[in-house]
Amino acid sequence: MAIPRFGDALGHGMSDRRIDILRGIGRSGSISRAAREAGVSYKAAWQAIATLTNLAGVPLVARAVGGAGGGGATLTAQGQQLLTMADAHAAARQGLQAQSGAATAVARLSIRTSMRNQLPATISALEGAGRIVRVRMALPGGAHIAARITQESAELLGLAEGMTALALCKATAVKVARAEPTARKAGNQLSGTVARVARGDGGDEIVITLAGAELQLVGFAPGDSNLRTRQRVTARVDEAAVVVALPG
Repeated sequence: MAIPRFGDALGHGMSDRRIDILRGIGRSGSISRAAREAGVSYKAAWQAIATLTNLAGVPLVARAVGGAGGGGATLTAQGQQLLTMADAHAAARQGLQAQSGAATAVARLSIRTSMRNQLPATISALEGAGRIVRVRMALPGGAHIAARITQESAELLGLAEGMTALALCKATAVKVARAEPTARKAGNQLSGTVARVARGDGGDEIVITLAGAELQLVGFAPGDSNLRTRQRVTARVDEAAVVVALPG
């Protein structure tokens, strides 16, 4: 019998709508109704269930095929247990927010990921392009970074302009080169100066201090770039490599 990993299922914060969808299924016995109540599509609701099930490692929803509205559904015993833990998690978080103005910082620190670049940001625009949503985020100091995510992911996160977020990306996805004033601006291009360089056989790891802010970004440059500290550089990152996270 599989051992539930409820900590993994709850470790991504409660700012998205996955738990709301699970709670809606428990109330109504209907995935489609739970989706409507959460303000997401039926497809996005199924994505939420699949994600939570993967994280928990045990079945959370049992579906009866052929019922009204796309088939009935019930929560398993593990699904009910996850909701109980989610309620306790939410109560503890509200208590922390009431105690200290540092709650936002604590929420940011609660996100555990292998991604070294975690930049505080504010969502400034959401631009739809078919099944893809371009999330434009403002960074401290005036720079911007954008991420391309699916429409379902944007729905489940409940993204809106003005929300506080984190822009995440792997260091290996950041390409660093000397600044070129005449270079055409396309995609994510962040300007800054080299703070540290670590030489390596497969390329140089570059730590950049972004212009206008105390934020640092880690990326890589070819070994023959010969970058030095205090040099002006440009960091390029594909929009598809940027992840949007919401503090818990």
